[in-house]
Order: sequence, then structure tokens, then C-alpha cells
Amino acid sequence: MPQSRPAVYAVTRKGADLGRRLAETLEADLFVPDRLATETGARGYAALGELVAATFQARPAHVFVCACGIAVRAIAPHLQDKYSDPAVICLDDAGTFAISLLSGHCGGANALAREAAACVGAVPVVTTATDAAGAPAVELLARERGLALDNPQATRRINAVLAAGGPVAVFDPLGLFPVDDPAKARFFVWVAAPEPPEPDMPLVVVDWRQGRPAPDRLYLRPKALAVGVGCRRGAPAAEILGLIERVCRERGISPASIGAIASIAAKRDEAGILQAAARLGARTIFYEADELAAVAVPHPSATVQQHMGTGSVCEAAAILASSGGRLLVPKTATKRATAAVAV
Repeated sequence: MPQSRPAVYAVTRKGADLGRRLAETLEADLFVPDRLATETGARGYAALGELVAATFQARPAHVFVCACGIAVRAIAPHLQDKYSDPAVICLDDAGTFAISLLSGHCGGANALAREAAACVGAVPVVTTATDAAGAPAVELLARERGLALDNPQATRRINAVLAAGGPVAVFDPLGLFPVDDPAKARFFVWVAAPEPPEPDMPLVVVDWRQGRPAPDRLYLRPKALAVGVGCRRGAPAAEILGLIERVCRERGISPASIGAIASIAAKRDEAGILQAAARLGARTIFYEADELAAVAVPHPSATVQQHMGTGSVCEAAAILASSGGRLLVPKTATKRATAAVAV
């Protein structure tokens, strides 16, 4: 059973019927009490709390068909924060209301509540401040544009101002935060430098460069950087990560903007590279030696040429993975690893 599917939980026979419709529409798995499992064909559970303890972090979304109090008590022991908790919605077993309970923006519960409501003819209930005010939520705008929240705690201040009618300043030198809808664009003021036009105006910065931390300054990170990595066999992930973090720190680069870790095909199974990429949330790309050899780099190595069949691994891989982009950080080395960064 794929763990990426949402979970639907029912506690009554009537709720199980509604849950079946929801599970089919949402491509979810339906869970019902053991006494109802045989007749409904759903997965049975002995105790809802025990089931939710096992599924809460394993599923991207949870739909409860029951009283809100039951749902709240089931999820309460497992809550962490709005940026990591999955979406949770609740419907009464008559299908009258579909209520967004948890992770309305970051987890997508508001959208899920509306989808579930449309499925069964319910009224969606969304209580987040921006939605209630008819204002955009900065987390949703960022997610739609593939931008990572580098300091998500700043969304509180940004969304509070948006809910109050704005404005919020936006510094977007790469043009990655367009807001074409005039009804949403009116909440923002685009600026030419990473400073708001007024001292008390919050600021959204869309850039791969580090900046001054502040509770009213939200950094949205595009996955615009590629890191080329070379290493000796068995180089640990900690050393590779430490090298990447050091060059980012020294060059004022946000690691949250690293979208790819690239290397030579001979390192395709190198655990340190794979683990480092996973920790950074970056995809991995591997190139054949002749592909790397065709790239002009500032620091080719005769030793690397002799052993790998190309004069460069990290610099050439970074440039290729960035689609021929600009090299920001040339080859930098530790004892067992090298790294270069391109944008």
C-alpha cells in the first residue's frame, strides 16, 4: 500500500459510506472500525488513536469523518509545527461541513477541504486569516512557484499584514515571484533593492543569496543552484555536507537554493553523495566522463584526467547541471572531497 496516499478515517457505518466516496475521489485509503471492515471492504482498526499514531507522519493528508473533537484528540499527541504537520480536515458523517483543521496553507488542508466538500456536496469551512480576508497567503504563492521557505516563521508577520490589506514589499531580482492576478497583486509592492520602502513594511526576498535575518523579512529560495561534487571512494556524507555548507557560508549562498548535486557517473552509487543530496533536498545528476570533458573549466586537473577520464568533475558537473550557468564557487577541496557551485 503506497504510504504517499492520504488516509480517510470513519467511526460509524454512515461515516464509512461517506468515507468510501471521499477515498475514491481523493485516491486515499479508507480505515474503519474492525466491526465494519468486512462489510465495507476497508482496512479495519481496533483503536483510532493507535492507528493515527502509526499513520500521522507517514501520510501527506488525513480526512476524519467524525466529530471534530474525536479528530483533535487523535492527532494532538503528534503535532509538531505548521511547517511539518500534514494536512488534516474533518467532515461530519452527514456530509454537511468539510472543515480545514490543520496545516491549511503549508500542508494544503484548505484546498483539501474544498475538494472534499465538492465531492460530497458539503460546505467548506476555512478559518485562516488570509482566506477569511480574501487575501493571498504567502506560503501558497511560494509553493505554486516552486520556492522554498528559508525562514518560515516570518510568514506570521507577512500574512498578518496581507490579512489586514497589505502592503508587503517584494524584492525579486530573478523575476520568479510574478503575481498576475490583479486581485492578489494589489497586496504587494515590488522594489529594486532588498529593503522595504518604509521602515515598518515587511519584505519578501526571492533570491539565492543570504541576507539579514529579521522576523518581518521572509526569504523564498529558488532551486537555482547546482553543486558539483567529486570525492574519493567512501568519502562520508558529513564531510561532503560540511564542505558544501562551508562554501555556502563563505560566499553568502543559501543552501536552501541548492536544487541539484551533480557528479561523474562513476560515483553514481557513492553513498556520501546520495546521502548529502537527500539531506539538502536536492536531486542527483550524474554525467559520463566525456560529457564532463567537453566543458571548459577554470581549474582542470591532470590527476583527475588520469584517473577519471576528464580534467574536471566538480566544476564541469556544476556547470552542466546548471544548464551552462555561471560558476559562483570554483573548485574547493577537503581531504576527500571537492565541490563547486554554479547558478
